[in-house]
Amino acid sequence: MPTPEPSSAPRRGGPRRHRPPLPVRDGLNPTRLVLPHDAASVAAYPTAARYLLARFPDDAARLREKIAAGEVVTGRGEPVTEETPYEPRGFLYLYRDPPAEEPEAPALADVEVLHRDDDLLVVDKPHLVSTMPRGRWVTRSLLVHLRTTLGLPDLVPAHRLDRPTAGVLVLTVRPQVRGAYQEVFQERRATKVYEAVAPLPGPGLELPTTVRSRIVKHRGVVRAVEEPGEPNAESRVDLVGRDEERGLGLYRLEPHTGKTHQLRLHMASLGVPILHDPFWPQLRADAPDDPAHPLQLLARSLAFDDPLTGEPRRFVSRRTLSAW
Repeated sequence: MPTPEPSSAPRRGGPRRHRPPLPVRDGLNPTRLVLPHDAASVAAYPTAARYLLARFPDDAARLREKIAAGEVVTGRGEPVTEETPYEPRGFLYLYRDPPAEEPEAPALADVEVLHRDDDLLVVDKPHLVSTMPRGRWVTRSLLVHLRTTLGLPDLVPAHRLDRPTAGVLVLTVRPQVRGAYQEVFQERRATKVYEAVAPLPGPGLELPTTVRSRIVKHRGVVRAVEEPGEPNAESRVDLVGRDEERGLGLYRLEPHTGKTHQLRLHMASLGVPILHDPFWPQLRADAPDDPAHPLQLLARSLAFDDPLTGEPRRFVSRRTLSAW
């Protein structure tokens, strides 16, 4: 079935997204598809249904069932029929079927609520739990779990936290306040502090230090890379604890930007890759999860001035890094 567009993910600027005409169901947003406007597509597909069936031929039988049941709608909320005209740049919405077999996520039971009010929900995310429903993790993602167990269908993350990373995650409860809190993170008005366990620095590395580089995440490539050019990522790295016997250090990391894999890549570039990282120094993208040895990276604290009240907010994780 179609992969859902992450319409509830934090916005990266630009116009606000079209509001889905279908509500959240079972903790999941509807999938949104945009009908292409190129001349070839317009000529090939006289109806919206023809386009949908051609794009997803392996799911044709199930899609016909959804169309017959009125479960596929246009951006205006009108049910799609076999005769609904193809509308270039138009939207189609439908609920996708969750995977028949989805990886277990036992750590979901360990999610801890740090704060809850009418506007915000702040949780302490465990390692190896996907924040958003995507890829192999859909119903067993943090967002779907919290929406269904807490009865908060409009819950949306205000920022990102990678699946291997644990720690403080802020989510908005109401659509009316979503943009204000997401802009706090987009405009870098939040102070984030992470902790990581990694090898002790070699003699050539003086800490604390600030790493600046250009980080790019290419579509279809599993990990981000550093490339020549104007820096767009900045991290401050400091060593705050030493374990000489094991050759490990506890690091305090302060990202001043929020690029994909930024802290992991910057630590690896310093010659001190974070312990149990499947991406650095060697890529092990297909390695199965090892709950006993998760990535040793923790979002320890997060602070910002509330955009609605102006009051300072600070949230601190209660988790520990197992290797320290």
